[in-house]
Amino acid sequence: MAKSRIGLAGIGKLGRAMMNHWYRQEVSLGIFHPEQQKVKSFINDYPNGYQVKAISELDIVLLALPADAIIPFLHHHKNTETLFINMATSLMTEDIKNAFPDVHLAGLKFMGHATDLQEHGNGLFISEQTLPDSLIGLFQKVGSIENDNEEVVINVNKLATYHAVKAAVEIEEQFEKKGLPAKYKERAWRSLAPEVIRSYSEGKLGHFGQEVVKEVKGE
Repeated sequence: MAKSRIGLAGIGKLGRAMMNHWYRQEVSLGIFHPEQQKVKSFINDYPNGYQVKAISELDIVLLALPADAIIPFLHHHKNTETLFINMATSLMTEDIKNAFPDVHLAGLKFMGHATDLQEHGNGLFISEQTLPDSLIGLFQKVGSIENDNEEVVINVNKLATYHAVKAAVEIEEQFEKKGLPAKYKERAWRSLAPEVIRSYSEGKLGHFGQEVVKEVKGE
């Protein structure tokens, strides 16, 4: 069986985060973008990519595009046997299928933040469909795929974002209340709070952190 030709449409934060790891593992991927200069610049950063001038050259295309860009994209490229992979968090794959019933389509959503994916890898991707083995193998190089309802990605992202913003606002209010310098607040935002959360999630909090956990939980 011939190897699937897989390509990427979307060279923003998510596209770059994934490509960063595929580059390190020397995984070749087609890159499609209407502006050739942007493709050349992207490939200059990630030489494992090669320019694709027509979607029909690919068997599978990862749509790492903003939600509002996917429908217009498919209007221009729907007459193909290519399998399109919807990666937009807020655009349900079923809604796209209703708009384009003849297009080959599957959903694969990233749960998390693109910056974390780029820096650490180990991404978590959610899909409701059975995906081609070649696609599963590709994403196993950057993380894992969980079979679940894709709406869970929106719910988790919203929940995490809400509480993260709430914590950031509370830090800001408390630092201002105590009259602490802005540069200390910035340090708390950018270094202390994120690493405390990471240590808590990994069960690696030190003694002081563990005492704070007991206080927060009312133990």
